[in-house]
Amino acid sequence: MSEQQKKARTLVGVVSSDRMDKTVTVLVERKVKHPLYGKVMRRSTKIMAHDENNECRTGDTVTIQECRPISRHKAWKVREVLERAAEV
Repeated sequence: MSEQQKKARTLVGVVSSDRMDKTVTVLVERKVKHPLYGKVMRRSTKIMAHDENNECRTGDTVTIQECRPISRHKAWKVREVLERAAEV
């Protein structure tokens, strides 16, 4: 593993869309404390990530890693699938 791969940020999220070719949309949730009232709130961000082998499906829990910009909206790539979604 190179020096840059060690420094790259990683996040865990749930795949919300897999309709694009080699791209998935990952919903990443975080908890933020309200600055005035102190209530802990859930905030979410949708991140487009590169999925080279089209292996992710909607509902999968994945780890994504920051990388060089691949396209206008993609600067993350799927590192691994942590948990598969239940088949319906």
